[in-house]
Amino acid sequence: MTQSTRKLIGTLLTLLLIVVYSIAAGAIYANFLAGAAWWVLIPYFAVAGLMWFFPAAWIIRWMARPDKPDA
Repeated sequence: MTQSTRKLIGTLLTLLLIVVYSIAAGAIYANFLAGAAWWVLIPYFAVAGLMWFFPAAWIIRWMARPDKPDA
């Protein structure tokens, strides 16, 4: 797979990740934390706001791999 193909797929995967992750984080808040105290919500949103980085970093690392040289 060429790097340009990986970049196209990776871009679409990153956009999908952000949409799915934000819906999941919002659903967790709405279903479990809607009436929680502020001291519970601040750590939740801090962690939830940063956790998308790890799968996105994996996708970006995969996208940036150089093409394998032809043998």
